[in-house]
Amino acid sequence: MNLARRRFLQFAGGICVLPVLSPLATADGYPSRPVHLLIGYAPGGSADTTARLFGQRLAERFGQQFIVESRPGASTNIATEAALRAAPDGYTLFLASPANATNPALYANLNFDFIDEIAPVAGLIRFPDVVVVNLALPVRTIPELIAYAKANPGKLNFASSGIGSTLHVAGELFKMMAGVDIVHVPYRGGAPALVDLMSGRVQVMFDNVPTALEFIKAGKLRSLAVTTLTRCEVLPDLPMVADFVPGYEASAWYGIGVPKGTSAEIIDVLNKAINAMLADPAAKARFTELGASLLPGSPADFGKLVADETEKRGKVIRTANIKLE
Repeated sequence: MNLARRRFLQFAGGICVLPVLSPLATADGYPSRPVHLLIGYAPGGSADTTARLFGQRLAERFGQQFIVESRPGASTNIATEAALRAAPDGYTLFLASPANATNPALYANLNFDFIDEIAPVAGLIRFPDVVVVNLALPVRTIPELIAYAKANPGKLNFASSGIGSTLHVAGELFKMMAGVDIVHVPYRGGAPALVDLMSGRVQVMFDNVPTALEFIKAGKLRSLAVTTLTRCEVLPDLPMVADFVPGYEASAWYGIGVPKGTSAEIIDVLNKAINAMLADPAAKARFTELGASLLPGSPADFGKLVADETEKRGKVIRTANIKLE
């Protein structure tokens, strides 16, 4: 069931065909030793593979090692705190994700303030979610799903990969904005949730496109809409949820941050290198195959994304009264 992992690994296999850039010489000689990129997820998933792909490209660009360190646990909080407590010298980077925007509202006693203690460097990629339903559910559009849910309050279930996960928050945001009563069923990961969705034990899921795509194409799930504000190139015929629920948007994303206090010069060097990688047509084409879009921009652009996501996700968690069990 690790189709998302397989698709990312296929992308990893193709990374070698991208043009190798000459090592970049910087004015202050940065980096002069290996750089560590911390992630809060286990090896093999989309976060790990994304970090390794960009780490490899940064290593080629700078002529220095970029070592990915996986420190899973506590919904990325272990890796986050380790990154924030590292020396602000540019030699510890952090892969930021939606968990960092969710955790401030989900955890009562964090040892850090992510927004206050992180210095944003650059966005990397964004993944849309897709609303998928069991084939037996008699709905084919978002308006039909809303109408069915309102006619059957509390009888529909939506699956997620866990309490407070990106998929959970996407579903709760839909409930809140569409005014429907659909019951959340958390699983230990997206794979078992998909199994029960296809079997009919649950009826609805707001899943990441790379994970759901194979099942949609195989006719094992029915897709209704994507959750971003633009259409998805790998599912071009699908409308957006926002076409029917104005203002709705939910997605997964990754970006790079460093400990607060890191020099503006180092942040600028990293930002320019990452944006150069994102501008590579071959890289864009390969991520598009996975349903991902790129997030080029300034450190301020990525900082605004994190702040906006933190505010939005916090509102959903408080309104839905989401609690860790």
